[in-house]
Amino acid sequence: MASALIALGGNVGDVRDTFTRAIPMICGMAQASLEGRSSDYATPPWGQEDQARFVNACIEIDTPLNPLTLLEVLHKVERRFGRDRTCETRWGPRTLDLDLLAFEDAEIERSDLQLPHPRLFERAFVLVPLMEIAPDRLIAGRTARAALADLSTAGIERLPPPSPN
Repeated sequence: MASALIALGGNVGDVRDTFTRAIPMICGMAQASLEGRSSDYATPPWGQEDQARFVNACIEIDTPLNPLTLLEVLHKVERRFGRDRTCETRWGPRTLDLDLLAFEDAEIERSDLQLPHPRLFERAFVLVPLMEIAPDRLIAGRTARAALADLSTAGIERLPPPSPN
């Protein structure tokens, strides 16, 4: 089994409900156990700023899959929630965005997969939830805690736990 860190995000529809339904789907399709789940955070849009705020979270799973197969699973889950990467605006609105942040200590440079995620240490909206579940995990020689110390967290709000139905 291998430990993988995954970022979840979205700003279209009921994103928190999407997360609630997507996480078990990820675990099922990846034959994975959920080892950690952060709180949900409301965050300002990044890259393209003229859109609705996002909701972001992170999870840690243990999976027997390899990184490329896990990435395929993540893309399948995105598609099940209405995302079509082929006809969307970069950094634009989306129902569900799943990013593979790290997979054990793998370093991969391919056109279809880069590990660790190439913009991980630039994104407070990923590092803040990641701090909850893996603050001191070394990723490319850095920790989320150390990387976040260099970034502004302005506009990032921890959301209260969802109310039970």
